[in-house]
Amino acid sequence: MKSAYELAMERLNQSQPQITLTENQKAEISEIDNKFKAKIAEREVFLSPKIEEARAEGDFQTAAELERQLVADKNNLETDMEAAKQKVRDQQS
Repeated sequence: MKSAYELAMERLNQSQPQITLTENQKAEISEIDNKFKAKIAEREVFLSPKIEEARAEGDFQTAAELERQLVADKNNLETDMEAAKQKVRDQQS
């Protein structure tokens, strides 16, 4: 007898079949990951010292604005990264 989890997974696979990626697609996705992780790190390296400087000067409003900017930049880059990866996944092999 199958568990509820196994039955749910079977139903999920029927409605959304497993996607098999080619080696080329896997490599492209890996490149996209590396590219966007580098962009995120670049934003962190750029804004983190400014945030710390604002805190050290007691300008907590500016520090909060910079933190919000960093979070927004990271979210935008992560969204772009996922869209680029999905585009590769959607390509016909």
